[in-house]
Amino acid sequence: MDSLRTDGPKPIFMVMAMMMLAIACGLTRPSSVAAGDPTIDTIIAGVEARYNVPGFTADFEQESILKAMAVTDTASGRLMVRQPGKMRWEYVVPDPQTIITDGKKLWVYRPQENQVLVGKAPSFFGEGKGAGFLSNIKTIRKSFQLSLEPATNPNRYRLKLLPNKSSVELMAVELGIVKKTYDLVRITTFNVYGDETRIELKNVSFDNPPPEGLFRFDVPEGADVLQMNP
Repeated sequence: MDSLRTDGPKPIFMVMAMMMLAIACGLTRPSSVAAGDPTIDTIIAGVEARYNVPGFTADFEQESILKAMAVTDTASGRLMVRQPGKMRWEYVVPDPQTIITDGKKLWVYRPQENQVLVGKAPSFFGEGKGAGFLSNIKTIRKSFQLSLEPATNPNRYRLKLLPNKSSVELMAVELGIVKKTYDLVRITTFNVYGDETRIELKNVSFDNPPPEGLFRFDVPEGADVLQMNP
């Protein structure tokens, strides 16, 4: 990826990671699926029960599609989450990069450039852009209108989320939820330009919550530190 700067465009994976993290959910609206399907409240209650844990880990694969440029990029890595509000995204492919938040502060570390971006988590993740969706599942009822949509996979529910406060970065979200377990296995975000980011979560484990120390970051000696614009 190109070097990340505060006065120019952010690399695609940084932008798409921020968009992907912009997920917290809310109010319901009429479903477009057939009668007899479970209600949205039933599905959300199942997800809340499944993720009502101290923390979890997962592998992720990310596909980012920039419609206007006809560009598709991919990335993969490891996700760690701990309640409340703590997340760590470790990108391994194509370039190493780590995004860490303790719920208050935000760090983006790019080891190949020995560069660290520092910001405030609420500026990037608050008010419907927050990490609350993954790090505090009960925020799922607060910031979005939900509808239950027809799913192409018969083993999954497909929820569509429309933010109460839409923005250029986030116009809609779709969630893929496994029917039997209520695991979240796909998160797709859309922006005003029609760009799309798909996150597939795999090998989700609730057994050993990641330790608190993983959600703090000490800036390496000699690193180039840049402040992120809100």
